[in-house]
Amino acid sequence: MKNLGNRFLSLVGQDSLTAIAGSFETVCLRQGQSIFEPMQQIDHIYFFTKGLSSEIAVDDGGQRIEVGCIGFEGFAGVPAVLGVNRSPHRSFMETDGTALRIETERLMEAARADDALMSLLLRYVHVFMMQVAATALADGRYNVEQRTARWLLMAHDRLESEELPLTHDFLALMLGVRRSSVTNALHVVEGLGAIKASRSLITVRERDKLERLAGASYGLPESEYRRVLG
Repeated sequence: MKNLGNRFLSLVGQDSLTAIAGSFETVCLRQGQSIFEPMQQIDHIYFFTKGLSSEIAVDDGGQRIEVGCIGFEGFAGVPAVLGVNRSPHRSFMETDGTALRIETERLMEAARADDALMSLLLRYVHVFMMQVAATALADGRYNVEQRTARWLLMAHDRLESEELPLTHDFLALMLGVRRSSVTNALHVVEGLGAIKASRSLITVRERDKLERLAGASYGLPESEYRRVLG
């Protein structure tokens, strides 16, 4: 039962997992598919087993930027774990994927009766908050090439493939820049030999070069995941 394809669920104790396992539904998700929309009720928590999801901050004027991404290491629906059933953010799939979906109320009912499960859920919330904070720091203090390298590393971590099916439009949203700036940044990163870029596919060639380019903009949330969750 432990090998469910989601790293977070692999950390859940056997008794806790047994209590909720029957409530999971396996769902296939398509690129662009919504997980939850701004200020709409978060009815389900998604524990991804494949693919990459994106959490987007939006405002009333239509401005938007990615503030976090989630793959098989975690789950979408963080606000609901904190008792908030609606969020101003939007969550959607950046790539095709699959997930184990559970009704929010069912998961939280189990967590309220299980201190270990609740503690683990809240520790993941902390880790995700660290990712959002690191994104704000990167957006404010690092150049577009460094930020591009950071997002590619984060996508590479979660997709576990050298081939990242990310379009320039998605990258522009991730970085909060114009599409032309993404194209220029990818040319720079490709020129270093770190990637090969095409219209809708980026192939990672030398990850260590991405890490050197990203510098300190990458790694803190990842190390915090290991420290807090194991």
